[in-house]
Amino acid sequence: MDLADLTTLRLGGPAAHYVEATTEQQLVDLVRVADEAGDPVLLVAGGSNLVVGDDGFDGTVVKVATSGVVVEQDACSGATVTIAAGESWDAFVARAVVEGWVGVEALSGIPGSVGATPIQNVGAYGQDVAQSIASVRVLDRYDGTIRTIMAADCDFSYRHSRFKAGPGRHVVLTVTFQLRLGELGAPVAYAELARSLGVQLGERAPSARVRDAVLALRGSKGMVLDPDDHDTWSAGSFFTNPVLTSDVAAALPPDAPRFAQDDGTIKTSAAWLIDHAGFARGHGRGPVTLSTKHVLALTNRGSATSADLVALAREVRDGVEHAFGIRLVPEPVLVGCSLD
Repeated sequence: MDLADLTTLRLGGPAAHYVEATTEQQLVDLVRVADEAGDPVLLVAGGSNLVVGDDGFDGTVVKVATSGVVVEQDACSGATVTIAAGESWDAFVARAVVEGWVGVEALSGIPGSVGATPIQNVGAYGQDVAQSIASVRVLDRYDGTIRTIMAADCDFSYRHSRFKAGPGRHVVLTVTFQLRLGELGAPVAYAELARSLGVQLGERAPSARVRDAVLALRGSKGMVLDPDDHDTWSAGSFFTNPVLTSDVAAALPPDAPRFAQDDGTIKTSAAWLIDHAGFARGHGRGPVTLSTKHVLALTNRGSATSADLVALAREVRDGVEHAFGIRLVPEPVLVGCSLD
């Protein structure tokens, strides 16, 4: 099995050993057996946030294909929804909109699995999953136990969590969301989305309209998967938005985006930095380029290698650092390859 067949970038060499887990018990057993044997393990679900080197993975690749949704709902407490890690994230969001579960509608169109969302604290258009996750149930590979970690103990922050801080330690089994009930989505917290909906920031719109607007915005940027569109052969946003001290942010050009954070830091736009460092949409060489729709996505034009992609990522990262003194950090997980 080539990892290219399991990732949205369609890149990556062979797996030494490949297995698929369709039940939670299979997933737990496969990881425990591999750990006891000292065999490296790579977990793959949607493959939308993964860059695998051309040499592949010399260990066991476990495809997380678990399924199941359990709902507890009442008018007072809302909907408590527990979802298996292998379930499709966007399928869950689509169902939430239909069922009137409020709080994830702005996260429409994001590829990948439910189990991956707490690791990166997945977010877009003013929402992130930390706002609605109640708990995460995991296999702790350090001691082999299964435990439930409440949201307050997940150390969520911008594109970060305790699971990302300790890579490889936790295998997400299920995620439980606590969602309000209603037809109106959460207050709109992203200016571009507010303009698209024709509302003011902080106002609410029907969840179905929010989902449609987000899908249209993401589609215009090549961020909705389409096998016939090479702009979507990507890992989504390749770099996270830098979070800066006030001094570093002040040194940016006056027109650079600045978003004040609760802790006193300033977030800026990785896409703005890339564009103003001279990397336009479509920049690249041959089989890999920046998306023709959005500079934050690095894309496989059909015949790329992982080495090609890493070279372009390194060029963009170094160019931004040279122009602005800010070193961009990749968002995808890199396995068997590195920008350094």
